[in-house]
Amino acid sequence: MDNPTLLKSTTRHIRIFAAEIDQHGELLPSDQVLTLDIDPDNEFNWNEDALQKVYRKFDELVEASSGADLTDYNLRRVGSDLEHYVRSLLQLGEISYNLSGRVTNYSMGIPQVAIDEQQ
Repeated sequence: MDNPTLLKSTTRHIRIFAAEIDQHGELLPSDQVLTLDIDPDNEFNWNEDALQKVYRKFDELVEASSGADLTDYNLRRVGSDLEHYVRSLLQLGEISYNLSGRVTNYSMGIPQVAIDEQQ
């Protein structure tokens, strides 16, 4: 039996795999299941509401492309759209940079800093 190729989309903050995760944490290629990994490097501070928004956006994007062939290109398109969505959450202040993370690189732009008007 041939092992199917693992289709995937990886951006800085979004990883999508056409795969299931087995009991040992290994990815098993699948043409029926997509696995989403949000912010694998913990660059942002997340709350449950913001995470659920990303999951809902993911479901919406996958649903919009239903019927299309499962290809690297189609997965990259969904991943890219989700990456932009994460940027919008940061710009709206719904998530923030994790300043305690192992790397602080502000890959989505310089964070806004409130100006103290009482100086």
